[in-house]
Amino acid sequence: MNNLLFLLYLLLSLNPKEPKFDMQEIDGNVAIGYGLAIGDVDGDGKPDILLVDKTEIVWYRNGDWKRFVMVENLTEFDNVCIAARDINGDGKVEVAVGAQWNPGETSDAEKSGSVHYLIRPEDPTRKWTPVQLHHEPTVHRMRWAKTSENNYQLVVLPLHGRGNKMGQGAGVRVLAYQPPNDPREEWTTQLIDASMHLTHNLDIVELEDGSGESILVGGREGVKVFSFKEGKWTNYSDVERIVEDHAVGELRLQLLPFGFKALATVEPMHGNMVAVYEVKNFDNESPIRRELDNTLKDGHAIGWGDFLGNGVNQVVAGWRVANDDGDFGIKIYTPKNGSFADFEEYWLDKNGMACEDLQIADLNGDGKPDIIASGRSTNNLRIYWNKSD
Repeated sequence: MNNLLFLLYLLLSLNPKEPKFDMQEIDGNVAIGYGLAIGDVDGDGKPDILLVDKTEIVWYRNGDWKRFVMVENLTEFDNVCIAARDINGDGKVEVAVGAQWNPGETSDAEKSGSVHYLIRPEDPTRKWTPVQLHHEPTVHRMRWAKTSENNYQLVVLPLHGRGNKMGQGAGVRVLAYQPPNDPREEWTTQLIDASMHLTHNLDIVELEDGSGESILVGGREGVKVFSFKEGKWTNYSDVERIVEDHAVGELRLQLLPFGFKALATVEPMHGNMVAVYEVKNFDNESPIRRELDNTLKDGHAIGWGDFLGNGVNQVVAGWRVANDDGDFGIKIYTPKNGSFADFEEYWLDKNGMACEDLQIADLNGDGKPDIIASGRSTNNLRIYWNKSD
């Protein structure tokens, strides 16, 4: 039966249809659009859009897409990252943010890299209350990770190690923050790893059914994986890194049918390359690397979605600076025959979105994943509504 299902999976992807999207711009006054998150902010059962911008953290209400300011002027320097997830089961997201974005200062935690938890008001359209947590210089990305059935931790990823200069020196301190019952009280932290340099982004995913969530960290030395075992974060397996020979800036892992996995990357940090690593088991196999595109400039976003509804996932990637052809924007890469050994590429947005970040979510409940992107020099926030057949 598995062979028959796999054959069906291959047949569905033989001649992929062209994806179709309708673009809606919901904000044309974004300052930079550093980072996006998707989650239910007001508890109405619909996913909202959260955006961390230069001086404001805001959310957009699903439906009318009205913009609400959560926090403004949090620190001297820019806000830079956001994490939003329902961690207590009440149907509404808890939110943390990183700010004081000053990547040239790698030593002084007062002048670079701040972490804050936002306490929601009774009315989420009002201002939220920031709680200052342990600061780490050059904090750049963060995500909530599930460690057990009833516990989540905030995983925080700086860009540089302390005192690091031009990617040289101490490794990046990847930290896990444990929230107390009262978020105003002290949060404990655990060091996950300090071996990598120029760690630009991370992903949180279940590598195997029932195994719990793992953290994938991408940086100059490739990609490392950590899982929560016996009360602490540790290496996922005996394999030191699942990507070793290529520096990685952006990364997202997708679980495929029949236990296969595929890791999509932008290489190197702020790089020109979109690649996919296909593998059955990271423990004992070397992934097959597929180069999809080498024409990006300042590649800054990557994601997965079955935009065509054929059971086969496609890659979407965005970049923010005009390349040698004078183009920037977002492309979709669609595999043939169930593998990226052969694929088609399509423009989603050509020269209208200097993509700083993107997220994928079904915003209108039609069962089709939509794409949400924020633009740096284009100063915009757009929804690309999935209209594929």
